[in-house]
Amino acid sequence: MKRILNWFKSHIPTKRRLIQLYCALLFNAHIKGFVTGKIYQGPLKNLCAPGINCYSCPGASAACPIGALQNAFSASGKRAPYYIFGIILLYSIMFGRMICGFFCPFGLVQDLLHKIKTPKIKKSRFTRVLSCLKYVILVFITVCIPLLYMMKDRGIPSFCKYICPAGVLEGAIGLLSHADNAAELLNLGPLFVWKFSLFVTVMLLCVFIYRFFCRFLCPLGALYGLFNRFSILGIKLNRDKCVDCGRCHAKCKMDIKHVGDRECINCGECVDVCPTNAITWRGSKIFLPPNETELSARLERPATEEEVAAEKKKAERRSFVARLVSLILTVALLVGSLVYYNFIYKDPSELVVSDSCTDGDGDLCCDTCGLAFLNKDGSEIATGNAIFDKCIGAHLEVLDENGKTGDIINPAATDGKIVIINFWGVWCDGCKKELPDFNRIADEYAGEVTVIAIHTVLNEDQAPDHIKNNYSDWDNMIFALDTQIEGSTADKYYTSLGFTGGYPVTVILNPDGLIEYKYASELTYDELKRDIEEIKSFYN
Repeated sequence: MKRILNWFKSHIPTKRRLIQLYCALLFNAHIKGFVTGKIYQGPLKNLCAPGINCYSCPGASAACPIGALQNAFSASGKRAPYYIFGIILLYSIMFGRMICGFFCPFGLVQDLLHKIKTPKIKKSRFTRVLSCLKYVILVFITVCIPLLYMMKDRGIPSFCKYICPAGVLEGAIGLLSHADNAAELLNLGPLFVWKFSLFVTVMLLCVFIYRFFCRFLCPLGALYGLFNRFSILGIKLNRDKCVDCGRCHAKCKMDIKHVGDRECINCGECVDVCPTNAITWRGSKIFLPPNETELSARLERPATEEEVAAEKKKAERRSFVARLVSLILTVALLVGSLVYYNFIYKDPSELVVSDSCTDGDGDLCCDTCGLAFLNKDGSEIATGNAIFDKCIGAHLEVLDENGKTGDIINPAATDGKIVIINFWGVWCDGCKKELPDFNRIADEYAGEVTVIAIHTVLNEDQAPDHIKNNYSDWDNMIFALDTQIEGSTADKYYTSLGFTGGYPVTVILNPDGLIEYKYASELTYDELKRDIEEIKSFYN
């Protein structure tokens, strides 16, 4: 029995590993997303997790601060940027790079990869210099490029789009591995090839180099590192006790010059090797290891070796109990998240259509239904979002260069015409690139085809200016605004048609209102004309 207990003690994860596991589960508690292949877009997505954790991960229950920061540069109004800056500043002042060491899910992935038994590349003067690269990425790629594009009425999350390997691991692979999203594999292009290649490279390097992404590429770690000296929690060094033995520097795998500097992730491994107890934790006594000096002060006399040993045994028992309790809480979190997302939380895009959901005027009568719409004459048009389904309808506000016109349009009411429903946003380069082709189609097939360009709820106040600057003389294409789910930034009609996350997307209806084509990619004039002619040939 004693042997089994000793084996269990030696194999139970450390406190830091349990905290990492706990946070990874907490920030990815939407377990149902891996089952359905859809991302969570509920109200909690308005919050930011402290570490790198992709918004598009099927399990993500909170947003990524880097993605939110880049989106804030092009967000409408002033509230969103202030909120993002404020929450990142709060995390920075509270924890500094302790977030990297304890709370970041992608940091846990890197730690586990480095445990693979292979020859390791140790830190050196070269890696110390290379660690400055993440500050270049923070300033130029994460901040400057989105700001420059914002000034040109365009939004681009450049770090997330071109570099972030967490987006590939959690977002792309997480979504594409689901059978329902298999069709998206046909839309992958050179950008995905580049990002996937970079992802594989980073993952391989993490096996041989400790926390390669964290040390050399992560802009969030660079940002938190600037606050390491001032954070409330973290490592601190008492210079009066330090004898410059170098054990802490030798033990640390990061590119530190001294304990607690901007490269320190506050993992705490140096605390155990310091012979003079010069390294301690800031902010809380629960982190402090047994200390002979403090024990002597408590006893008001010099502590004997037996008393010190007994105190250490007590500390080991307390540590074991704390780790065991943390493990139980982690399992409870996993079970709780499964219960919540499978039996309590309901995604509006997955709700069952109700035949009786109407207020008599043909408008949506409740936000809890989500997919039930009726025509003015009471006939049901909400039937589905798959190919050959009768398209789900919605009552959307029409938009022009002056803003909302007060008119309402239902994209599913075809009136015997072919209807092209396109979802776009002013921050989406691909959307703005393809819109002229949609406008050309609307003019060429006037009277036969209705083209409706539906702007996302994000940055909707910028849409009228874009229309005014680029479509001042348009005649036939109809602009409209998507609706918003209360308490969420999710697009209601967009999600009800089965789309999650990416823009631009397009749905083409035949004259009977059935869905003929769905695209989650950019379309050209030739492609649109081909589909229209095929539908026309069938009906003629």
